[in-house]
Formats: sequence, structure tokens, C-alpha cells
Amino acid sequence: MTPNAASASSGPSRRSFLASTAVATAAVAGGMPLLSACGGSDSGSRDGTTSGKDAKKILPAFVASNVVKPDIPAKNGSAIGFTSKLDLSTLKTSVTKKLGKGGKVTVMAPFWGSPPKQNNAYYTAMNDLIGVDVVWQNQDGNTYDQKLGAVLASSDVPDVVVVPGWNMGGKIPSAIISKFADLGPYLSGDKVKEYPNLAAIPTDAWQRSIFGGKLRGLPMPAPSAPSMVPLYRQDIFEKEGYEVPKSCDEFMALAKEITNAKAKRWACLDMKWTAFQAFGVLSGSEKPLGWNLVDGKLVNRIETEEFLEALEWSRKLFAAGVVHPDSKMGKNAPDPGPKFAAGEFLIYPNNISQWWSRTAEQATQNPDFKIWGMDVWGHDGGDPILWADQPAGIFAFISKKASESVIRDVLAVANVTAAPYGTKEYMMTNYGVEGTHYTVKDGVPVKSDKGNNEVLNAYVMVASPAATIAHPDFPEVAKGQVEWQQRMGAFAKKSSFWGMQITEPARYTNLSNDFEQLEDDIVRGRKKISDMQQAVSDWKSKGGDKLRDWYQKLLDENGSAAS
Repeated sequence: MTPNAASASSGPSRRSFLASTAVATAAVAGGMPLLSACGGSDSGSRDGTTSGKDAKKILPAFVASNVVKPDIPAKNGSAIGFTSKLDLSTLKTSVTKKLGKGGKVTVMAPFWGSPPKQNNAYYTAMNDLIGVDVVWQNQDGNTYDQKLGAVLASSDVPDVVVVPGWNMGGKIPSAIISKFADLGPYLSGDKVKEYPNLAAIPTDAWQRSIFGGKLRGLPMPAPSAPSMVPLYRQDIFEKEGYEVPKSCDEFMALAKEITNAKAKRWACLDMKWTAFQAFGVLSGSEKPLGWNLVDGKLVNRIETEEFLEALEWSRKLFAAGVVHPDSKMGKNAPDPGPKFAAGEFLIYPNNISQWWSRTAEQATQNPDFKIWGMDVWGHDGGDPILWADQPAGIFAFISKKASESVIRDVLAVANVTAAPYGTKEYMMTNYGVEGTHYTVKDGVPVKSDKGNNEVLNAYVMVASPAATIAHPDFPEVAKGQVEWQQRMGAFAKKSSFWGMQITEPARYTNLSNDFEQLEDDIVRGRKKISDMQQAVSDWKSKGGDKLRDWYQKLLDENGSAAS
């Protein structure tokens, strides 16, 4: 099938993260963090985090699913993998009885593309399977944060609101705490067993779903193994005899060898995200934004030498002329797919989901095309120091005003959408109705035009199964993705606050807002490293040092989740 087109080339694509959910939803494996609420989860505090003993009272019991056995088990925080052909006659049933009671539920969620009409064949079939009348209020994913802010500031909140982690800036976390229901009475401990597919969601993903001391979110889990991959044109590498680099110096030398601007070929797009990995820079894409205990002191990523070194190396690539001109545009750069397929550049970093989506895009028109993922190197040629991704990144919340019957109907929806790969419910959620939305040829499901128009990012947003990568059309890509995660996961460390859903005090919410733009300006030569050093100094005096004290208090009271 053809996924949604990916977004800007300047960084990890949010839409590409979701593109993979249409075929396989990503989730997680990993360990339990140790922190508990700052001031205790019963204090009613909106700041801080909850885990440890307080979290154990709240978290759902974990009951592993044994409905389907994967071809590749999870390892080092990877997804599980499936590499065999699909046989519809052997699909399992994971929802043995219809749990929905026929109620109506409104869901607001981000949507990339043109939303289908409400009463389409896919929505109708899903609602019949679940026993709930789900009414979708799809919103443009590219401007979702604006819509989200407006809705949460109003008194008219839909029954369910989906909130991606990247939209949790500003006042959104405190709005989540004030506007959405506590799901503990329905899911905590053994109560979750009424919903077996929710019980099989890994505990770490539920841990990320605790806001303000209460279990409020239904998670879309994600692998804790790194998800940012330096993707490259393996077919051209093999044809030209290029070798995959194993250090930053080797990358620069290769990039200069590849680049021929007159022939419209450049080595790469902006490599900032790979640079952060190569230099061991702590992840900073979601709260807590880059805090970690280093030699007994709490340090933010922006204060480290590694951070500046990564920016400087990325800047040198631009200065050397090896970066495709599109990357100079930053966030407004066009979709990298067509020019990558045309061979205008050979390497770019993005979410691991693009490994498959680019393969699928080019399969018919460009049979020689082969995209693969480079193993991340340490900048000096040694092993990399990587950081574990957060174990859930998108959440669905239920309105505090929802009645018990509405809450239970939403949980019935989630229990179907969280069905594991290899089940009838998974096929319906991700592919729609056989014969209407897809057919299976030689063990590979192929979507019709109707399937591509209707079976898009809707129901998969409510809740998802434990991390799965399965591409029946390209099993070698699924194998490559999972094995890459397992190799890179072996180098991934958990930061001091890994797995925590932390709500910072409101006075600090905008403190780091301008850093990403400054990073990009430095990399493109518009600003200098000294400008970043000055910005860090300003950040410290404007509240960074006080925020450090606040995070330190969490550590002092509860210990570290690092491993």
C-alpha cells in the first residue's frame, strides 16, 4: 500500500512516524523507571511525575498476549517482527465478544491527507465490529497544535481527544490534567483484564500515560530502541563502490566523493539528527527535554560539549557544499522522497518507518531502487552512545465529562485497535474490509483505491498493540528494520528520567522554545556556535538553573531511572 507522504526533510518526520501504522504499529519493550510523584501522587500537584510505589497502585496489570507468535522476538527495546506471508485463513481472534454497548463517541484526532466521509465503508465496518458509533472529528495534522489549544481552552471538548507528544508544549499538559478523565477505576491492576488487548500493552507505555498522578492516556507505544536512522541508497552505493562510513571523518570524505553539484548530485540532506547520535547527545525531542545525571550533576543536553560538536560537524557539511540545496530551506523543505528516488542525494536521517514507505513508493516504477539503514557510528569511529526513545509517543484521552457508558465504549474501541498483528481485528483496523478495501495476492495484502482513501490514520490513533514491524510485501525490509533496532538498541542508554511523563511548572514551559531554530541557523551558517553559547547562558539565567533545581528535587526524592 502507499502510505501518507512524508514531511519536511530538515528533521524527523511526524507524518512518517504515523505512516508505518497503516501496516504495522510500533510499540515497546523495556524496564520500569523508578521515580514517583514530586510531593506524592495524592498531593494533587499538577507538576512532577508519578511512578514507583505510587505508580504501581495505578498501572494496569500486564498480561502478555499469546494469540500470535512473532518471527523475530523483541530484543534490546526493538519491536517484534513478522517476515512471513499473510494467510487470512489462519488469522486469530483476539476480541471474542463485542464489548461496545452501541453508544455514540466523538473522537478528535490529527489527520494527514483528505479525511473520508463519516459513513464510509471502513468506519461502518469498524463500528459494527466494536459495537460503538465512533464519529470522527479529523483535524489537519500540520496545524493540529493550534486546533488542540483552542478546543482544550473551551468548554466543548469531544469525548476523546488524541494528543501527540510533539503537541504537548505550553499549557497542553496542564489542560490534559484538568480536562480528561482518570481511567484508573477501569484499567488499574486486574481491572484491565476485561480488555485483554489493553492488558498486553507494555507497562512502560502505560507509565508514560500517567498525567497529574492519574492514568489518563490510552497509549500508542513505541520501541525504546532508537528510531532515527541514517537512510541511504544502497543500490547506488553498490553500483559506485561506496562504503558505509564508520566515523564522522569517513562520512565527510565520502560526502565529498559523492557530491557533484553540476551533475545535480549531493551526498545528503541536513545530518543534524545523525550528528546528535554520533556525538552521543541526549535526546531532546520530548519532555523531559534533554536532562540527565552526568558525574553526579544534572546537566541539560544544550550545556554539553557534545551538543556543540554535533552542531559544528553538521555546519561543516553545509559549508563543504555536500548538502542538497533543499535542506537550506529548513522546515519548509519539500518532501525528500522524489529527489531521493531520483538520486539527487543519497543519504538522509529520518524515522525508521520511511525505510518501508520509500521502498513501497518506488517498488513498481523503480525496481532497482533500494533504501537501507546505516548503523550509527561513534563520531571517532568507536561504538556510538545512543539514548533510548520514550516508550509511548501519542495518547488518546477521554473527557472528564464523559459518562461511564461512554468511557467503557471508548475502551471497547481501544481493545479492538490494540489487537496484535495476525488477528482479524488488526486486519480490520489497519486494512479494512477484505474485497472492499484490500485483496490478498500471494500472501501480500494490496489496498484498493477505496482502501487508500478510507483506511488512513483514524482508529490506529486510539490505542495500539506492543511494538510490531510487519511488511508482508517487503519482509526483507521488516527484518532489516527490526535487526537494525536490535543492533542500535544494544548501544542505547536510558536517561535519568526515561519513561516518565513529566509536567514541568508552567513558568518554564516556553524556556526552550527557540533552541531548535537556533540549531538550524547555526548548522546552515546563519548563526555561530558562540550564539548558542550565549543562548545557553541566557537560558540558565532566565530559568534554566531553577528548572535544574526542580528536576534535581525529583531525583533527590525518588532516584534515577537511568540504566
